[in-house]
Amino acid sequence: MSEPTNNQASSKQAWSLQQWLSYLHEIHPNNIELGLERVAAVFQNLELSFNKNTVITVAGTNGKGTTCALVEQVLLAKGKTVGVFSSPHIIDYRERVRIQGDMLPESAHCQAFLKIEQARKNIPLTYFEFGTLAALLLLNESNIEYVLLEVGLGGRLDAVNIVDPDVAVITGIDLDHQDWLGDTKELIAKEKAGIFRPGIPAVIGDPSPPLSLKQAVLDYNVKPKWQGVDFSYQVTNSGFCWQNKTQQFDNLPVPRIPTQNASTALQVIDILGLEVSQQVLTQVFESVSLPGRRQVLQTQPTVMLDVAHNPQATQLLAADLKQMECNRIIAVVAMLEDKDIVASLQPMMKHVDIWLCASLTVPRGGDAQQIVSALNSSATTSLAKKVVDFPDVEQAYSNALDIAQSDDCIIVFGSFFTIAEVLNLNIKS
Repeated sequence: MSEPTNNQASSKQAWSLQQWLSYLHEIHPNNIELGLERVAAVFQNLELSFNKNTVITVAGTNGKGTTCALVEQVLLAKGKTVGVFSSPHIIDYRERVRIQGDMLPESAHCQAFLKIEQARKNIPLTYFEFGTLAALLLLNESNIEYVLLEVGLGGRLDAVNIVDPDVAVITGIDLDHQDWLGDTKELIAKEKAGIFRPGIPAVIGDPSPPLSLKQAVLDYNVKPKWQGVDFSYQVTNSGFCWQNKTQQFDNLPVPRIPTQNASTALQVIDILGLEVSQQVLTQVFESVSLPGRRQVLQTQPTVMLDVAHNPQATQLLAADLKQMECNRIIAVVAMLEDKDIVASLQPMMKHVDIWLCASLTVPRGGDAQQIVSALNSSATTSLAKKVVDFPDVEQAYSNALDIAQSDDCIIVFGSFFTIAEVLNLNIKS
């Protein structure tokens, strides 16, 4: 496809959001192409600047979205203006940009896409790069104090890294996207540390960071705050407790997001110099949520959705399931074929009583038999446990609802696509 001229770009003024998204998929052969040169050129053409904003960039294998969400909610509770860019979305593309906690109308995204199309001239952009630039444009035009940017993939060469942050956050490091970031945690951590800038505060949420991350802190000369050293948390029968060198909060409600990420977010809030009362935090912890992250759809039986799709995420999910009071745990799981299925299922095996394994009917979607084989090959999976395969998520989820008793828990996990299918089923019903 030939690159558009500005006249051709102008002809797209009446395009719908769906037309734009289809076009973004068509204009570049690759979904991922790491590197900042193309994005930097278009960013310069747009003459964007975030010098008047406080920018918090959040990287990590897991926990980016929930960390951003809690920081966002505290800022809003304090009367601050804030915008968030996150990815991927689950159902609605507009989920990727929030201003003051709300999505923008489709028309705003369409206008932003048009401006990017005009500014890029002959520069090829991937779907993610195009969308990132449009999001940055929307945030820049919103006249907000705080900008939260979630890194899509890696850090150093991710399109988000075109913006210099005032605070850098790394939530956790695990094996994922090895084809792009490296096949060890040390290599992945080095890539994610690319969001660091000399002299800025850096919050490290991983309680067991790779050595390469510790070295990167020295190389970039950032001011680090380490989970478990400079700040820490614990969950007791009385609630969520958190402390650092200067503050302490006891008996907060246990949030509906992973507690490790809540702890990381509180350290970010502390760095921003905001004085937050126990009352404000209590209100935020009671309300903060994000679709597909420990999302409870119903009770009796409990249905919980989580996008966990790699070993670190499922380990945290398994720890939370252990605390839940339910008779049986019924898992509905579907994953992409290029994920580490065996290692991702391992933390869940001793907690799940019934496995309902589904095929994902999307590009790179894994087959249910891959999951069945992974479960059957594990010594942790008792022969007494039920393992069943289904052709799609809809049938697996429907079976879970049919067999679940009121005191059971259904956990749906394995991919953003898995969660999207279940949420779409609930919308239709």
